[in-house]
Amino acid sequence: MAGFIEGLDRQQTMLLPEHLDDYVDENSPVRAIDAFLDMLDLAMLGFTVQPSPTGRPGYHPGLLLRIYLYGYLNQIQSSRRLERECGRNLELIWLTGRLKPDFKTIADFRKDNGPAIRKTCQQFVALCRNMGLLDGDVVAIDGSRFKALNSKAKNYTRGKLRQKLDEIDKAIERYLGELDRADAVFEQTGTVLPEARMERTLRKLEHLKKEAVRYRSIEQRMDETGESQVSLSDPDARSMATTARMPRIVGYNVQTAVEADHHLIVAHEVTMLGFDRDALSMMAVAAGDEMTTDQLTAIADKGYYKGEEIVVSEEAGISVVVPKPMTSNSGARGQFDKADFAYDAAKDVYICPAGEDLIYRFTSQQDDKAIRSYWSGACADCVIKDKCTTGKERRVRRWEHEAVLERVQARLDADPGQLAVRSMTVEHPYGTIKSWMGATHFKMRTLKKVATEMALHVLAYNMTRVMNIMGIPAMIAAMKA
Repeated sequence: MAGFIEGLDRQQTMLLPEHLDDYVDENSPVRAIDAFLDMLDLAMLGFTVQPSPTGRPGYHPGLLLRIYLYGYLNQIQSSRRLERECGRNLELIWLTGRLKPDFKTIADFRKDNGPAIRKTCQQFVALCRNMGLLDGDVVAIDGSRFKALNSKAKNYTRGKLRQKLDEIDKAIERYLGELDRADAVFEQTGTVLPEARMERTLRKLEHLKKEAVRYRSIEQRMDETGESQVSLSDPDARSMATTARMPRIVGYNVQTAVEADHHLIVAHEVTMLGFDRDALSMMAVAAGDEMTTDQLTAIADKGYYKGEEIVVSEEAGISVVVPKPMTSNSGARGQFDKADFAYDAAKDVYICPAGEDLIYRFTSQQDDKAIRSYWSGACADCVIKDKCTTGKERRVRRWEHEAVLERVQARLDADPGQLAVRSMTVEHPYGTIKSWMGATHFKMRTLKKVATEMALHVLAYNMTRVMNIMGIPAMIAAMKA
């Protein structure tokens, strides 16, 4: 059919071959990848590539890093897929100069150069700072669970082991009962059960006994090492709670600090903890080291509320905004909560809803924290005592650093909208990275290697953000400046 745009004839001979560079547009992301890696001192970052035992020269680390960065920018994380793309993808052909490393070489590079890859991710954050993209004064902190290369079926806790062993014991008892009944029938009537049924029962018994031995060996390992969980495929993966719809996954908790202006990830950390409350100061201080401002505000959700972590962050000069979770059930009982008692710092007393002073009595140690106790002697005659306490008097306890927590609460009360900034800032990168990963999991095992893989995801995400913000030509010009 005529009248349509037609391509070149595949048999057409070119008198003047085209340059490889002509196949890549000036706005192609591979040019930004190439420019960024050209400016790095790879030896200083610690990259090493072992030559072949036969003496054949190895591939330059910059080449393999280019391949990986291109792959993670384009949702290609598998070394086998990257090998295929090196032979058919024009952008990768341009980026590699028509070299095609095999998948084992590609995979070994990621496995053997974890610390250097993580430093490369930090170098790009430093580059963003030099380009003026980290001049804001607000970061949002959050954690998200990522699936590991370990199924739930190969993750064991003590409770799960006890449940499995109990089920096996009951099944063994049931099958042994069947054998006893078969013997009784034979003794009474001389009737023999079908041989196939007996063999099936014996096979099941043998299998159950092997499973019991396997589970008890795992339990013994937990006793010897003190581990609370054992994961067979990835020893560092942990079973973690997520949401009501998907209550538990076996994986890692990835912590990030994202600046609010451009949604760039300025700091991240892969942890084995299934909760966030011990990560606030770690992420806030790491973000403070990367941002240019001296007056940084770090916003986190109530899962990060822990007094000691808040105090460390505030002492580091970072203003924290964290909502306090409501753990007291006094309100549900129709009684006054601690928030209904006003503290007078000048007099060092609490003023109760009835207007009485609760004076300081003594200091005690609780969980290595100095706790001051206050109460009034007027509680017995108070007309609203039933709304306050059922005991002799209402006691209020105050931590020695309570003033810091009150300052954090006052900051949140003055601007509640900051919590909306947190969700709009920090959840976007997680959604993007998980979308890139698809309905899958990390490709590598153990905490150190997973941290390397996450660094590549973060580097690819940050590069994509900067390319969208500045444009590729402007980004390349800024890197070369």
